[in-house]
Amino acid sequence: MKEAISIKLLYISLAVLCIVSSETKIRSMAMKLFDAHCHLQDQRVVDKAPLLIHIANAAGVVYIAVDGITEKDWHLVKEMSDEFDSVIPNFGLHPWYVEGKSRSWFNTLKELLEANPSAAVGEIGLDKSPLAKGVDFGEQVEVFKKQLQLAKDLKRPASVHCLDAFPELLQIMKEIGPFPAGVILHSFQGSPEVVPQLTKLGSYFSFSGHLMPLKEDKARKIVKAVPLDRILLETDAPDALPINPIFFVPGNATLNQPANVHSVLTYVASLLELSKEELADISYKNALGVFYFQGSKIPLK
Repeated sequence: MKEAISIKLLYISLAVLCIVSSETKIRSMAMKLFDAHCHLQDQRVVDKAPLLIHIANAAGVVYIAVDGITEKDWHLVKEMSDEFDSVIPNFGLHPWYVEGKSRSWFNTLKELLEANPSAAVGEIGLDKSPLAKGVDFGEQVEVFKKQLQLAKDLKRPASVHCLDAFPELLQIMKEIGPFPAGVILHSFQGSPEVVPQLTKLGSYFSFSGHLMPLKEDKARKIVKAVPLDRILLETDAPDALPINPIFFVPGNATLNQPANVHSVLTYVASLLELSKEELADISYKNALGVFYFQGSKIPLK
C-alpha cells in the first residue's frame, strides 16, 4: 500500500513539474477541454496512464474518453475508469479485430455496458482502407451493426471509426438511426459532402492530429463543413501525435497523450478562424452534451 501511494505521489510530482515547466501550458490551464477519444489502455502507455491522466488534468483536460478496442482490453478501461473520475469508459470491438472475437463477445459486451452505466460504446466501425487489409468487410459490417444497435438500445453515444467506408456507414446509420444519444465520428477526415446527412442522423465530428498531415486547404474545408455545435476534439493517443506537440510521453517522444488536445485545439481553431478560447468553450460544451446520459460521470448542469 505504501509503495502504491509513493508511486502515485511521484506521478503527481512529475505531472506538476511538466506543467510548471512551460508557460504555454500554464496559460492554457484556464480553458476546460475534453479529449473525446483516446486509448490509454494501449500497451505502449498503459503503465504510464496515471501520469498521463494527471498531466492532462493539470493542463485543463477535465475529461478523457478512453476507448477499448478488443475483449482483451475492456477490463483495463474499466479499471482506469474506476480509479479516475476524469476517465469516461468506452467499450467496443474495433473493426481491425473482429476476426479474433470470441463466440460470447457480444453477450460479454452487453453485460459489461449494462453493469457500467457510465460507459459509452466504442471504438466500433468500418474500415476498407489498406490499414484493414485482410479483414473481412462483411464481418466488419455484421459486428458494427450489432454494436450500433446496442448503443441505440442503451441510449449511449457510440464512438465510430470510419475509413474509406462512408457510403456503407451512411446506409447502416439510416437503417438503424437516428441516434438521439449521438454518434461520434472519431478522427474525422471524411468528405465535406457527407457531413449534412451524418449530422441529421445525430453525428458529432471529432478532430485529432490525424487532420494535420492533410493539405491545409483540404483540412479547412472538412472542418468548416461541420456545424459548430457538432465539433469535438480528441487526441487518439497514443497515436496521432500532433505536428507541434506540447507534451511528450516520458521515454518515447513519438507517442501522443491526452494533454496534447491543446495542440489539436490550436490547429482547428486556426482553420475555423476562431480564438482558442472560443473553440475550447464550444467543443467542451459539445462533449459534455454528447457524453451526458443516464448513469454518466458527467454531472447534470
